[in-house]
Amino acid sequence: MTLNKKEIEYKILDLKTDYVRLQQDLEKLEYVKGNLHPLEKQLAEMEIELQELNKLLGEIEK
Repeated sequence: MTLNKKEIEYKILDLKTDYVRLQQDLEKLEYVKGNLHPLEKQLAEMEIELQELNKLLGEIEK
């Protein structure tokens, strides 16, 4: 599946929004001593996806 520039930018924005929300959830869980591992794993996966999308966006803009 090939994405165009606007689709990539939208996916990046969407991921960043989800990432911020998950970070806030993580902070709340830290406060109540909850299980952080699932959220930490999800954040790490989102970071990788953001890196890939930003790389793809950079290649399109060349």
